Amino acid sequence: MSSVVSRVAAASSQIAKRHFASLLSLETDCWDTHFAISNNRQDFVLLDVRNALLFNQGHLPNAINLPHKNISVESLQNFPIDTLFVVYCAGPHCNGADKAALKLAELERPVKKMIGGITGWLDEGFELVAQET
Repeated sequence: MSSVVSRVAAASSQIAKRHFASLLSLETDCWDTHFAISNNRQDFVLLDVRNALLFNQGHLPNAINLPHKNISVESLQNFPIDTLFVVYCAGPHCNGADKAALKLAELERPVKKMIGGITGWLDEGFELVAQET
């Protein structure tokens, strides 16, 4: 007797390998982002793509605020063309990071989405920093 899980056969190892490699080329997670920041290994620009008010209330360490609607050739001009951007928004219920990632990709910029966003960051027990005023 099969379960609901196994009723549909798993993909072949080759298909699974391509799929998961593709996901990892597009996404990172809160733990890996935190590790890079905490160990001075941040080789990416961390973009908080929410609005300035939310950013000022609390954001990830070392993040800069660039709302997704403001991503443009002009707003990226100070970053080398090969800069890797890691984008995040409020969390899984928000598609701002997806919108930002799409814009960056359309501008031919390397990009990954940090899955979980602020919600995931806090769920993992990491802290936010508030913008100094």
